Amino acid sequence: MSSFFLNGCNGIPGADARKYPADPKKRIEKNIAEGRGFKLSKPFEGNNGGVFEFASSNELWRASLDILDFMPLASVNYSGGIIVTDWYSNEESSNESIKISIRFLSNEIRSDALDIKIFNRTCVDLSNCVVSKKTGNIESELKVKILKTAAVYKSEKEKKKK
Repeated sequence: MSSFFLNGCNGIPGADARKYPADPKKRIEKNIAEGRGFKLSKPFEGNNGGVFEFASSNELWRASLDILDFMPLASVNYSGGIIVTDWYSNEESSNESIKISIRFLSNEIRSDALDIKIFNRTCVDLSNCVVSKKTGNIESELKVKILKTAAVYKSEKEKKKK
């Protein structure tokens, strides 16, 4: 019975001790040379490897969140590139509310980098509401405001670098 289990061990992945030096320092050097090691100081040595830009360093993203900071957010996904607000209404018109969705098509500060949609909800009572896409200048005004704010953030970031 035990020979059955021992014969089955040939396929278990693992290291063959004969292929690696006995000295731990030499094993570390070999692993690093083969690309299997890592250094904690590596990420801090400058621009080696990929660039990972986080939401706080993306000017369009920051500007959009700052412009919409008065509205409750329903869904925010930086990696998916979308911001969706919850329904918002002011105290003056409680039967009307708006919802805004912003899709990021690019990280560059350009007019075609954002896809903004604004929806209007009008309710006669709680169970009788009509939702429609809002038309007019508000989408373009919002886009211009976000782009201007993002441009300011970018110029401030470049000034800090110098």
